[in-house]
Order: sequence, then structure tokens, then C-alpha cells
Amino acid sequence: MADYQAPLQEMQFVLEALAGLGTITRLSPFAEATPDVVEAVLGEAAQFAAGVLAPANRIGDLQGTRLENGGVRVPREFAEAYRQFVAGGWPGLAFPTDQGGQGLPYVVGVAAEEIWQSANLAWSLGPLLTQGAARAIAEHGSAAQRAQYLEKLVTGVWSATMNLTEPQAGSDLAAVRTQAVPEGDHFRITGQKIFITWGDHDMAENVVHLVLARLPDAPPGTRGISLFLVPKFLPGPDGQPGARNNVSVVSVEHKLGIHGSPTCVMAYERAAGWLVGAAHEGLACMFTMMNHARLCVGMEGVAIAERAYQQARAYARERVQGRVPGAGARTAIIGHADVRRMLLTMKAQIEAMRASAYVAAASLDLAHHAADPAERARHQTRVELLTPVIKGWCTETGQQLTSLALQVHGGMGYVEETGVAQYFRDARITTIYEGTTGIQAADLVGRKILRDGGAALRELVGEMAATVAGLQRHEAQLADVRAALKEGIEAIAAAGAWLAANHARDPAVPGAVAYNLLMLVGTVLGGWQLARAAAVACDRLAAGSGDAGFLAAKILTARFYAGQIMPAATAWRRGIEAGCEPLIALADEQF
Repeated sequence: MADYQAPLQEMQFVLEALAGLGTITRLSPFAEATPDVVEAVLGEAAQFAAGVLAPANRIGDLQGTRLENGGVRVPREFAEAYRQFVAGGWPGLAFPTDQGGQGLPYVVGVAAEEIWQSANLAWSLGPLLTQGAARAIAEHGSAAQRAQYLEKLVTGVWSATMNLTEPQAGSDLAAVRTQAVPEGDHFRITGQKIFITWGDHDMAENVVHLVLARLPDAPPGTRGISLFLVPKFLPGPDGQPGARNNVSVVSVEHKLGIHGSPTCVMAYERAAGWLVGAAHEGLACMFTMMNHARLCVGMEGVAIAERAYQQARAYARERVQGRVPGAGARTAIIGHADVRRMLLTMKAQIEAMRASAYVAAASLDLAHHAADPAERARHQTRVELLTPVIKGWCTETGQQLTSLALQVHGGMGYVEETGVAQYFRDARITTIYEGTTGIQAADLVGRKILRDGGAALRELVGEMAATVAGLQRHEAQLADVRAALKEGIEAIAAAGAWLAANHARDPAVPGAVAYNLLMLVGTVLGGWQLARAAAVACDRLAAGSGDAGFLAAKILTARFYAGQIMPAATAWRRGIEAGCEPLIALADEQF
């Protein structure tokens, strides 16, 4: 099993050349986040991941978690890793200093998150949810809630969860039945929640649950859902965990992958809870946490693919088998054309996904902190457009790439001892977490494209077209990249026009074409970022600056993506324009 090494050179390149780290660090909250500081932080994160998190990854997969005496026990190595994580100040990396954080940009936090996820995906889910809950409380909590809970969550002393669904509800949160009955200055929460990631554990002093429930006078549907803060232990007068709340773990799920991450069924029996935000507006409050989680889960698709790629690459360099045509001696399989195809497919798509995710995260920093209100609004619109794409496209692609990594190993990949099968299993949850790919696609089409008449999508296409124009100065090196990006842009524009012309005539159209449209936008988005990277590489090579081998690989990777991945954009477009008649016409009994 290959050791994990964070791809720091690649990450730094993306942050500086594509995500605009220099622009972000000129914003007032981030003046101290200079490139050398960011480089040092990510370097330390990489060392922690390689030395502490990655060695515990296999242990978590083999040992799993267990329910014991009413509480969840995780592997000892997970708890020790969390202790060191908190001691190092890592949980609050991208939170404001007045909340107990380190004050770095969100995009830097996303880069660090990738490192945690690649090293140990199951473990990383705990801090991810805690960060999301902290953001929800910071935005929607009362002054008293922020004072009592925020710093403890930001610093990781306490952890947090997101309690949404129930056995009868699934993704249909309108069917949530958990009740919240007023009692003095708080509420009594009663109900059962399922699929609660890190719902209980023995790593932190307290677990704070954010729970969706209904008040007695709640209207039906999603408009009647409120959000409540329900701690495992009730804080005492000194702010420390006191009496146990009426919250219990019914069971821990046995899952395909991420065995080290406890997925719990939680029971609330008149548990004390406090309303977060306004009554009946819980879903809006929860979406602050959920949208953060969706971007981070999209990053999981990048991270687990990177880990699998590193293992496949190492195996391909070491495994001697067969002969390359024209060569006499047996060779390492990295010399075989089909293995090279698989490895370069992984490399190109990982780099495309990483760049796209970092660029989206940078837009979130600008949406919150840019000086110009119009610029803030523009970047907020961009984040909203890209969030379902990053979540859906990156996780779908991540699954494909972990499968390729297994294929590179041949039969040895199917044997658990080599380790690559774990990445294949762990990746499978990512398209389901925080809304399936179908839900992300429906969100992209319904809320992000049709709602504004396609304005945000057209603005994105306009920026892509400007890149195509700029690539003309690199025609000798990047003619194929420019042509492929131009064709991809035309596919998005044509698909958007077809959707605008046809969605009203048949209510089934948006849902039927949504997946194809999400994958089309993701494919071209990734190609756009690789084209931008290749142009930067051309400029730096011409100037004689930078690592020549790294930059030359950037150009070759972009050309591979243009020739082998971008043609899928035309296929996605054709699938959209084919409409939905066969899909809808097939009777249920004909399936």
C-alpha cells in the first residue's frame, strides 16, 4: 500500500494561478495569509496527514466502530488523531479569529480539507460536520448560543452533527415528524433520526446535534420545519458538559465503506433543545450547514480519487509484467498504453475537479468579503450555481476514478490486502451524502438555471468564451485545447437554449435532462480550468520561470483532457436534446 503524500505543488499552483489566492489575501480579513504562510500551513497539514491520519485509515476500515454501554467507541488511533488535530488548532483554520479560529481564507481551508479526506476519509467526516454546524450557529444562532457553543465547536473541543432525515422521510424532508414542544425557555424534542454521521463517539467532550423538528402549530410540508440545538450533555453554569440529555444511540449502521465513521440511528425522548433562528425556518438555517457540506463532499470526490491514483501510480511503477512493443525486456506496467490511459484519465480529471472546487471556494470568500457589493453578489450567484455541480460531478467522477485505480491493479486490486478496494468502497457514499446526484441535478436545473432564466449560466459561459479568445496567443501549443473548450461551451449554450425552449411544454423535461446537464457543465468546467492552467504554464515556460517538468505536464494533461474527456460534452448535449419521451412513456411494469 502506497503512503499518502499531499500533492502540495499542484495544490499551491491551483490556489495561486487559478483560484486567485493573491486577490483573496488582499481582502481585509486575510491580510496575513501570504503565499508563504499558506504554503507553510499546507506543508504542516501534509505532515500531520501522512504521519497521523493516513496510518489510521486502514485501522478504521478493519476495526470499524461499536456501540458499547450506550455510547459509540471508535478506534483508539482515531481518538488520538483527533486529540492531536485539536491541539494543533486545525479545526478552526478557516474561521474568524474572534470565533476562536485561525482567520485563513475558506479556500485554504478547503485545500486542507482535501488533505484530511485523502488521508482518512472516514475520520475527516467528523470535523467536516462540526465546521458546518459552527457556520450555521454563527449565522443563525442567538447571541447566547454563539457565546456558549461557537468557540467550542470552532476549536473542536466539542463536535456537532446534522440530524435531518427519518425512516419514513428519506430525502423528502416534508415528511419529517420529530416534534418540538415548548417548555419555558427551551423545547422538548421527541423523535428518531437516521443516517446521522458521527452521531456519537468518544473523541470530543460533547456532541451538539442540530435537529430538524416541528412545533405543535407548524404548517405542513417543509415550511413547517424548525431547527433546534440539542446537546448530548447539557452545559452547566461553568459552560462545561453537565447532565446527560435525553439523547440516545439506537444503533450503528453496518456499511459498505467508511467503516471508521459511525453512522447512527438517534433517538430523542423529550430531549432539551433550543430553537436556532426563527420558527418554521429551519430548512433555510440548515442549508447554511448543508451547502458547506455539499462543497466539502464534492471535495471528497477529488480527495478519494487522489488517494486511489497515488496507489495505482505506485503499483504501476513497481509491477513488472509483459513487454512493450519494440522492447525486449519485461517492463513495469506503467509502460503499457492502456495503463497509461487509465493513469492519465485519473490525473487529468483529478486536476480538473480540484481546480473547479478551489475556484468555487474562492468565490465564496469573495462573496463574503469583497469590498464591492456588486462583486459580492456576483460571486454569491456563482457559488450557488457551482455548488450542485461540484458536489454531483466531482463525486460521480471520483467513483469512476477509484474504479480505474482498482483496474490498474488487475486481480490484485480485488484483494482487500492491497488497500485500493477500500477507496473504491469508501467513495460510494459520496454521491449519496447531502442529496443524491439526482437531487443536485434537479437543484442545478430548477433553482439555479430556470429560476433566473439562465442568466448565471450565461455569465459562466461568457467567462469561458473569454478564455477561448485568450488561448489564441498560444495557438501553437494549445490549438486542440482551444478547439475542445470552444466545442464544450457551444454544447452548454445549446443545451441551455434547448431547456429554455422546452421545459414549459412538458413538466417532465427538467427532471429528465437534469443529470445530463449537470455532467455537461462539470465536464466543461473542468476543461476550462485545465485550459487556464495550460495557458499559465505556457507563459511561465516562455519566461523561464517555475518547474519546467511540472509545467510541461500541465500542457500535456490539458491536451489529454481536451482529446479524451471533453468529447463527452457533445454526448451529454445530445442526451439532453433527445428529450424525455421514451423515459416517460415506458410503463412501470415494463421496467
